Formats: sequence, C-alpha cells, structure tokens
Amino acid sequence: MRWVGKVSFGTAFIIACHIYICSPLLGLQQATQDSASSQPTSVNAHKASATASGFVDSGTVIFEDVTKASGLSNWKHVMGAADKRLIIDTNGSGLGLIDYDNDGWLDIYLVNGSTFAAEDGKETPPHAALFHNNHDGTFTDVAAKAGVTNDRWGFGVAIADYDNDGWPDIFVANWGKNRLYHNNHDGTFTDVAEKAGVTLGNWSAGATWGDYDGDGLLDVFVTGYVHFDRNNLPYEKTEATGYSYCEFRGEHVMCGPRGLQGEPDHLFHNNGDGTFTDVSVKAGVSDQVNKYYGITPLFADVNNDGKPDLLVANDSTLSYLYLNRGNGTFEDASLSSGFGLNEDGREVAAMGIAVGDYLNNGNLDFAITDFSDEEKLLMKNDGKGAFTEASFAAGLGHKTVPFLGWGDGFLDFDNDGWLDLMFINGHIYPAADRLDWGTSYAQRPELFRNMGDGKFEEVLPVKGSGLAQIVSGRGAAFGDLFNNGKIDVVISPIDGPPVLLKNVNPDHHHWVELKLIGGSKSPRDAVGATVYLSANGMRQRQDVLSGGSYSSTNDPRVHFGLGDSTSAASAEIHWPSGATEKIVLPAVDRIYTVTEDKGITASLCEDNPCSVAISAIAPDPRRGKP
Repeated sequence: MRWVGKVSFGTAFIIACHIYICSPLLGLQQATQDSASSQPTSVNAHKASATASGFVDSGTVIFEDVTKASGLSNWKHVMGAADKRLIIDTNGSGLGLIDYDNDGWLDIYLVNGSTFAAEDGKETPPHAALFHNNHDGTFTDVAAKAGVTNDRWGFGVAIADYDNDGWPDIFVANWGKNRLYHNNHDGTFTDVAEKAGVTLGNWSAGATWGDYDGDGLLDVFVTGYVHFDRNNLPYEKTEATGYSYCEFRGEHVMCGPRGLQGEPDHLFHNNGDGTFTDVSVKAGVSDQVNKYYGITPLFADVNNDGKPDLLVANDSTLSYLYLNRGNGTFEDASLSSGFGLNEDGREVAAMGIAVGDYLNNGNLDFAITDFSDEEKLLMKNDGKGAFTEASFAAGLGHKTVPFLGWGDGFLDFDNDGWLDLMFINGHIYPAADRLDWGTSYAQRPELFRNMGDGKFEEVLPVKGSGLAQIVSGRGAAFGDLFNNGKIDVVISPIDGPPVLLKNVNPDHHHWVELKLIGGSKSPRDAVGATVYLSANGMRQRQDVLSGGSYSSTNDPRVHFGLGDSTSAASAEIHWPSGATEKIVLPAVDRIYTVTEDKGITASLCEDNPCSVAISAIAPDPRRGKP
C-alpha cells in the first residue's frame, strides 16, 4: 500500500502520496516524499541493504570509475544543511554535456546548490563547474574564466543553441532567479536572463528546449516545483506544513512536497531577438490550477507526427503528457494516454525521464524514476501516443523496488544495436543508514541489458568497478566523452564530488555517431530531429533532445550501435523543418557531421579527421560561422 497521512493538531486527514505502513503512535505511517541528500553511508547499512550490496567477485567490467584520474574529484556539490530537514536541502542538481568551444569534444557542466549562509552573504557560495575536455582523458574546470559559476541555489540545466549562432548556450534552473548563459564564441558566456525575460524567481527545478511552433527557433519550458518561502520554512508542525507531523516509518523526517504550495510551469516562446514571451496559459501548459510539483521536463515527439510534444515528470502527483496540436497549443493527454500514472493507476514520485526506442519499432518509450519501495516505470509506447506501463513485464520491477531513483538513461553500452537502461539512485533520508529499512542513503547505480525481446536483465556489479560505486546520486548525463564510440556516464551526487564512469566494456562491436546541423528552417543544433538508421538487419531510432534524465542534458549527438556489421548502411533524417533526407554513411566507427541539405560535411575518427574525402562545411550567412 502506498499512501501517507498528515495529522494536524486536532484534525486528522488523509492525503494521497507515497508511503505505506502504519505508525504505532499516530495510527498512520506518514511521510512526505521527494528530494534527497548525501553523506557517506555506514558499513552496516551497506551490508544490510540491497541498494549497497549485490556485488560479484568477477565478471565483465562495464564501467571504470575514472573520476580522480580525470580531474573531476576536486569539485564538490553542496546543498543545504547536513541534517536535511528541509525539502530544499535534499533534491540535488543536474548536469549537462556540452561542446562549448566547438572543438568536437564533450565538456561537462555541473550545477551546484547553495546554503542559507551563502544566500545571506556569510560564506562563499558554492560554484558550478565547467570542465573543459583536454582530449587526453582529463578535464580542467574553467567555470570562473567562462563566467558560468551561477553562485545561486541551482537545480536543473538544459543546453541548446537558442539563437542559432552555431554555439551552445546554457539555461540554469534555480531557486531564485534563473540564468541564461549566452555563448560568446570565445570560451566565455554572458548571463542574459534578465534581458531575455526568463528569470522567474522562486523554485525552478528543470528545463527543456524545443521548437514547439515550428518557426526554426528553440523555445524553453521551465518546471515549477515548490513555492519555497525563506520566511515561512516548511518544518513539521509549522504553518507552512499545515501544522502536520512528517514521518517515514515512525521516523521524523523532512516535510514535502505533499501539503506544500506548488509553483506553476512556464513555456517561453523565442521571439528571435534575444527575448522570450511567456505563453504558458495560451498554450495550455501553465499548470496554474493544480500547481503540481514539476521536476524534469522534456520536449520529444511521442506520436511521430513531426511535432515536439511535452512531458513533465511531476513529484508525488500525476505526470503530464501534452500532445502538440500544431497550432501553438497542447492537448493534455496525461490520463487518456496512460502516461501519467503507474501500472496500478496511481501517482508516483517521478524524478527523471529516460527516452529511447528500446524495442526498435520506431516509437519512443520512456523510463521514469520513482521513490523507494516502488518499481521504476517503463512506459512502452503502443503507437500514436498511447502507453502501457511494462516495468514488471520487462523484468525491471522487482529489481528496482528497493532503490530511490533520480537520473536515468537509455544507452547502448555494448553497441549491439539494442538500448540498455541505467538508473542512478540515492535516498532522501539520512536515517536510512541508522534504521532497519532495508535500504541505504547512498546507493549503487543499476544497469539493465536489453535482451532484444522486450525484456531486460540486470548486469551485476563487479567489485571495484564503476557499477559498484555507492553514491547518493542525483543528476546523470550520458554521452561519448572520449570520442571512441562508447557511451560514458557522469553522475552528480548530492553533497559530494561527481563520478565519471568510463565505458570499458570489452566488446568489439561497431558503431556510428551523427552530429546534426540544421538548415535555414530548422534550429541550428537540430534539436527535435529524428534519425532512423538501417543496419545489421534492424532499424534503430535516435532523437536530438535537450533535457531529460534528472534535470540534465545528454550528448546532443545521436549514437547507434551496429553489432558485428561492418556497414553503417543508411540514415534517414527527419529534420525539424519537416524535410526528410537520406544519407549513405561510407564507413563504421566514425563521428559524422551532417548538415541539412548538404549531407556529410565532416568526419571524425577518434581524435583525427578521417581520410574519407568530405567537403568542408559551407557557411550559413543567416547564422554566422558553422
């Protein structure tokens, strides 16, 4: 049973939420479910819980933890107080993969949190990090030089080229004013959020870029989470929480989000002149009435009509699926599509969204992370935007129940042409290490191999390998950081250094990646494009997206595993402009740049240009340098 009670002084009332048991003191097991925190877990907790055990002595090592060797370990995430008594202390932050200097190598942007002392000017605020990829396996933090330290209480990040100048920009969702960092093309950024009109002002949890109206300009959608008032903090038994007790399995814990005031969502239309207009109400996506607790949003075409739809992972409430009508408005299909609830028809604590065609049938499916003692959701796309929750049928359900999930991603870690699935986990209550809950505060990630028949099999973590790392995970981003055709993972735990898991799977399968550049009627970075690759007897699908996981942004290049095939065959690209283009790929194990209406315009073989004769990229006078 999954519900929660809130008991006030003199009046008891039940509200739907996320927890299950009875309390001997109050007659109810109460809790609020949502965010998280992080500190080292005890040895005893590790031994007792499935979330920090299950390791095997030998086997195939999929990921190697190269955090220290890469230079990332000197940076630390900080969020709120160590006791984690407030909801703002617990959620953690996302991260984004970005080639900010257009050198062909992915860099890493890590959002940081803050503290009340820093907000009050009593201590130096924690800085965000921008780790430049040095092309040799190491990274250097250049955030201060680049002007992107944020120095605000940060949560989400969405990366895209919103002004079509050929350089990726950074949107940071904060408690307080948001940031929009415009790329200056010289290794620096300028915060233009005030001029652009996208600062907002309370708690923005995440963002996603997409061209919802097809004008060739990327618009941005920002989720509102909890209305957090510094002068009315939501401790239990206070006015902010309705004078309620907040308990989880008999333990007094942080209150939220149930019972707290939510924040509306915002859709900002790109005016093409550096400014944006809030069209949330007109478009039908404002959430002004319900004010559900929005965390991770994502623009993606779920019904294959060429128009980006909008998904919103809401915490402890119905999640949203808005279908794009093509006239500037959206239809709320959250219930009718089957997307908004779990298999039992109940609301979940949705945190992260993974997207991918795991069945290779041309439809986008989604994996949704959820609270502990709940299965993580696998939303199988039945076509035309209808979904069936298939977690247990696919073999994920029981394996994921003990874990509290955050970031997630579909990735073909072994390049066999079938998308695998990874969950990043961590509890929100530090008491998990002190009490016998069968779980732990810091938790290991989970990796599931796609068996090619609609089912997944867990990849057991080998001791000492990357999958055996126990961290209080939050944000996660997936991409080819070493330009070797293997998908790596960057994790941003709460209150700790990031974790870089390098893909060292010993397979010798082939692969191909495409960096897309849109033409005059598409966004320059081709966000919203769909690519179908026919090779190795199968037809795969990948989409260029901005957002997802837990308030993070993945590699903007589309990646296809080819198995043993030595031919990449052909790619069919559906551009955001509506145009369709077929490209014959001359070789495998390459990173190709494909420009709309021009075909292949560049190619990279690991760290060197390929010998295949390919024409240079033609400048686009509308947008400046390519």
